[in-house]
Amino acid sequence: MSIIKSAGILLWRIWFYILMVVPILIMLPFLLIFTSSEKFYPQFFICARIWAKVIIYGMGFRLKVEADELPEIHKSYMLVANHTSMMDIMLMLVVIKQPFVFIGKKELSKIPVFGFFYRRTCILVDRNRQKSRLEAFEEAQRRLKQENSICIFPEGGVPDDRSIVLDPFKDGAFRLAIEHQIPIVPITFHDNKKRFSYEFFSGGPGKLRVKIHNFIDTKELELTCRKELKDHTYEVIHQELVSPTVQY
Repeated sequence: MSIIKSAGILLWRIWFYILMVVPILIMLPFLLIFTSSEKFYPQFFICARIWAKVIIYGMGFRLKVEADELPEIHKSYMLVANHTSMMDIMLMLVVIKQPFVFIGKKELSKIPVFGFFYRRTCILVDRNRQKSRLEAFEEAQRRLKQENSICIFPEGGVPDDRSIVLDPFKDGAFRLAIEHQIPIVPITFHDNKKRFSYEFFSGGPGKLRVKIHNFIDTKELELTCRKELKDHTYEVIHQELVSPTVQY
């Protein structure tokens, strides 16, 4: 990689962190109010979508979204997508208009400024601690009873090996979906790994393709069916990722 290209990517990556922080500082009074109580979560979610759009479009990305179905207002869903980039969070916020709550890894709460509001609005989980996983599961159940949707990246993290197309899914999202009889919404992010991976000197502006698949019904399913549900959802996203015919 040339010095000029490396310098350009460095500046572009620094710009990302500026875009993360500046909108938060501008909206700070509203964010403090809207994160003071769960009853204000819909208002916070509007601010979060504005923040995400500033980052997505400010970084020079353009969206191409294809949807077989779209979530309806005032219904709860389990949103699941492949996970390869920090941009997955912003992209999910831009693509899905109905309020949802992230279940995310605790480590992100350490990011300055962003981490403060992440802790106040998301369900945090330390995947290395069984107690933390159980607590996160119980909190997700409580938020679902409030008619929120939940977003989980079921791979449980970003694979260290960039050649992996899709890591095996964990059970949590599918167990919750069955227990609360809510549809699974499989979502495929095609380009986040290419455009903004965790490898610092990589990526660049361009198209981000998103596919929202047909929802997977969980009505009348028993918990004993969660492996079949998990495998079916995995196959839907995996087939989209490896399909040579995807053109949008």
